[in-house]
Amino acid sequence: MSLLRFFDPSLLGRADTPAIEFERSDGSRIDCTFGELERRSNRLAHGLAARGLARGDRLAFFLANRIEIVDLWLAGAKLGLIIVPINVLYRERELRHILADAAPTAVVTSADLVGFIPAGVPVWDVDQLGTEAATHSAVREAVTCDDATPISLIYTSGTTGASKGAVLTHGNFVANAQSLIDGWRITSADRYLCALPLFHVHGLGNGVHCWLGSGCHLRLYERFDHTKAAGWFEEYQPTVFFGVPAMFIRLLELPVERAQAIGRRLRLAVSGSAPLPAEIHEKFRERFGSVILERYGMTETLMNISNPYDGERRPGTVGFPLPHVEVKILDEVGAPVPTGTTGEVWVRGPNVCDGYWRRPEATAAAWRDGWFRTGDIGSRAADDYITLHGRRSDLIISGGFNIYPREIEELLLEQPGVREAAVVGVADPVRGEVPVAYVVADPQFDEAAVRTRLGSQLASFKLPRAYVRVEALPRTALGKIQKHLLPPWKPS
Repeated sequence: MSLLRFFDPSLLGRADTPAIEFERSDGSRIDCTFGELERRSNRLAHGLAARGLARGDRLAFFLANRIEIVDLWLAGAKLGLIIVPINVLYRERELRHILADAAPTAVVTSADLVGFIPAGVPVWDVDQLGTEAATHSAVREAVTCDDATPISLIYTSGTTGASKGAVLTHGNFVANAQSLIDGWRITSADRYLCALPLFHVHGLGNGVHCWLGSGCHLRLYERFDHTKAAGWFEEYQPTVFFGVPAMFIRLLELPVERAQAIGRRLRLAVSGSAPLPAEIHEKFRERFGSVILERYGMTETLMNISNPYDGERRPGTVGFPLPHVEVKILDEVGAPVPTGTTGEVWVRGPNVCDGYWRRPEATAAAWRDGWFRTGDIGSRAADDYITLHGRRSDLIISGGFNIYPREIEELLLEQPGVREAAVVGVADPVRGEVPVAYVVADPQFDEAAVRTRLGSQLASFKLPRAYVRVEALPRTALGKIQKHLLPPWKPS
């Protein structure tokens, strides 16, 4: 099934039903019905076609949350385009790599972000596109797509730090959304508050698709703001909220009375994109009276495993494989591990992407006989609950974003005075982990200047929290850095 067929019961069948409210950072708001979304995206599809876009072309967007992202996604589905979402926190180094790799026809962005796009890349202003679209027909003209038709390249870093584009199809997204709608009991009666970024599969593949697939109502915000979140929940009174652990940690700051009032209406609070500490799970239940549902997914696979909607949502675990997903846990030689023993998590199902864009070697390394090697270490309890124990690599997950140390290390080694560098993740009570850099440096090493240079080339969440000077990095006899032997760092 194509995404358009999956969405049509809402876009066409609920045409007069209120669908979305988007609240801008200045407090102004846009409201649309499902029928208005259908017409907006039809006009945009005509406008994009008039600019020369056709089936299979890539079109990137570099945008903070706004309703036009929904328009672009739907228009892309109607034209058979391959949409490339890009993290708005990325800067020159990351942007240049993704844009060279995906080679999109253009990048759709806004006036406040256009300055970050590398020179020479075609840029289309999102507001100008909207003005042009208003002059086109609102009648749908759509190409035929099926399960296997690619609709998106979403970039995720590999263990070496090289960013790879996961080729996600219409069928991947439909299988994922239908499973979540069924498993989490999402219906047209729900009210979904979304402050997740729509450039990420959590906000897009789960949030947007569960909303459009179920026909519920959505309130979209530009970004999560913990100083305003209580008011959002009290005004909108959502029944559904998807977040990352850092958001739930911030919500714990609310007074008990306000938290309990919010929790009475919130029937489904889902946490993902990073491990949720068991203590936060319990504190949220005590303060809000709502039990967080933790699940596990990846960019390449969308959702794999989920705690049950009906039944025990066990703190520290991610639950059971979703109905469409097969999961096995294997040791280093590919043999199943005993119950309670850790091994690498392998998955198979219609949710798993078609491979990596123009990376046959990386695709071959990650897939075995139709199974995808996640690189995550997990174990299965006697009652089948699955627990994750970390990455096979040294991935750092900070506030729901993936950080691969090698990318930062390589950039550090370009800085004056830095002879060696190692970056590790250190536990943080809000973001889960933060990167800390250990450097072997000459006397002329200027930490302030290095911070400034890295800040201009990397997303803010990748910037080292601290720089620790050491005389030497611990290494094996073969020269491999032993990061576990680095001296511990604690914030002062």
